[in-house]
Amino acid sequence: MALAFLLFGICVFADLAPQNPPGPAAAAAGVQLQGRGQGGRGGRGGPARPRTRKAVLAWADTRNGIAQHDSVSHALAVIERLGYESGTYDTYIRTDSNIVANQPLMTTGAPASGGPSLANVDAIFFLGHREVPLEQQQKNELASFVRDGKGLVAAHAALTGFESWPEFGELLGGRYDEHPWDTANGTIINEDPAFPATRHLPASFPFVDEFYQTKAFSRDKIHVLLRLDVSRMPPNPGVHRTDGDFPLAWAKMYGKGRVFYSSLGHAASTWDNPDVYHMYFEALKWSLGLTDADVTPRPLTK
Repeated sequence: MALAFLLFGICVFADLAPQNPPGPAAAAAGVQLQGRGQGGRGGRGGPARPRTRKAVLAWADTRNGIAQHDSVSHALAVIERLGYESGTYDTYIRTDSNIVANQPLMTTGAPASGGPSLANVDAIFFLGHREVPLEQQQKNELASFVRDGKGLVAAHAALTGFESWPEFGELLGGRYDEHPWDTANGTIINEDPAFPATRHLPASFPFVDEFYQTKAFSRDKIHVLLRLDVSRMPPNPGVHRTDGDFPLAWAKMYGKGRVFYSSLGHAASTWDNPDVYHMYFEALKWSLGLTDADVTPRPLTK
């Protein structure tokens, strides 16, 4: 009898013990934990359950990166963990660009079964490099994915992507134009403290990163959120704009879709900065339609 009571007590304690203790990412982001497995993946050996939360495809094809970024793996892990710990979204991490299609194909050319596709995810987190190989049909379907109302959040090296694909520059809002100071100390100006992804940031703050310079952008088409205070940077012949406009994060609409980009995130350690991962987490929520904001384009003000 005593043994039976002992076993019963152990079982009750196990049932009451927390299964998903809060991680630092969720704690800093101020989110409630719901655990994994609510999104239709199914238990081991069991049938898939109906999806109850959003799905994000974290896509990072880096095979053609001129300078491979060591931070990519950690960045994807942070994005996945934020969704997992908060219960906000499920994440599929993929480096295979074949998955970016309404109907992905296997290497044999036959339709792939299961897994993510443009037909069953709600947003994309993109951290690819340079000329990611996509067929023209894939490009058309990716552009339609966003244009028809889905989300895209892109980070750092994503600005280098698809230089030969004009529509991607329109979709994202700008193009990569080198990084004049490499990794440097800078001061960032917060142009929109009301936007969900930047409201936790002060009006200006010091930051160390590889600050990407953007070309082929227009403030008539993007809503700038953060910019580098170029007046506090040492002179550099690699700075190509004469108006001091050096955006580091922006949001925009592409058709019905919500697009966010930030150049922050060069080093792996940057993704452990609560200000940075909270920014991307809130950007994903906005891109998924879980929060709203005014992203009307505005001119540069100093």
